[in-house]
Amino acid sequence: MTLTYDVSGTGPTLLLLHSSVCDRRMWDPQWAPLAAAGYRVVRCDFRGFGDSPMGASPYSEAGDVLDLLDHLGADRAAVVGASYGGKVALQVAAHRPERVTDLLLLCPGMPGHVPGPDLRSFGAREDAFLAAGDIEGAVELNVEMWLGPEADGQAREQVRVMQRRAFEVQTAAAEDFSQAGPEVDLADVTARCLAVSGAHDVADFRAIAAELPGRIAGARHLELPWAGHLPGLERPGEVTRLVTEFLRGESQP
Repeated sequence: MTLTYDVSGTGPTLLLLHSSVCDRRMWDPQWAPLAAAGYRVVRCDFRGFGDSPMGASPYSEAGDVLDLLDHLGADRAAVVGASYGGKVALQVAAHRPERVTDLLLLCPGMPGHVPGPDLRSFGAREDAFLAAGDIEGAVELNVEMWLGPEADGQAREQVRVMQRRAFEVQTAAAEDFSQAGPEVDLADVTARCLAVSGAHDVADFRAIAAELPGRIAGARHLELPWAGHLPGLERPGEVTRLVTEFLRGESQP
């Protein structure tokens, strides 16, 4: 198996896909509670994150995720995706709709999204730090950009550790073989879908979450007034409840 992954619990398969600021460790607060709630919980590191090496031949994250589900014998799964993981989850759910039963997206990216001025400015600043060899500067930029006011010192240190690891793995690679993934039409998604945004997040991600109900039949949007871009680390217990209530079909606030 190409991706490093963990599995815990028994029951319907629940796949957790991480943000590109993080790795599979971002789900530590939700890991045990979701397994205890009656799910076979799976979390993985995308290539170039955590314990998964960079690819040595062309690949897409959506293809890797489908390979992982095949490897685990999971014909169908519920998927929770954060940020970039939400974008990958949408690609999987649109490309192979029969494989995804439920889709909970936390401040998701979206296939084909054109970055707005805030994201372009952030990307330029991050590139400048990395070009200067200042990984610590790039790490701190990400911590300040992506965590909202509810994030405590522990959450900030978690993001520092995960983002630093990603930079180290990715900058050491000779070449990046990642591809954009399959072209998809979000109207093909059949999974029950909840798109969550944070009121303190970048405008791009707030707009994406609000737009998804117009692109996916039956999808709903919920904005968390306290959240930045990584609500699962900012208020872990509240997000755990949100996930379990959604999976059980209970109404959202």
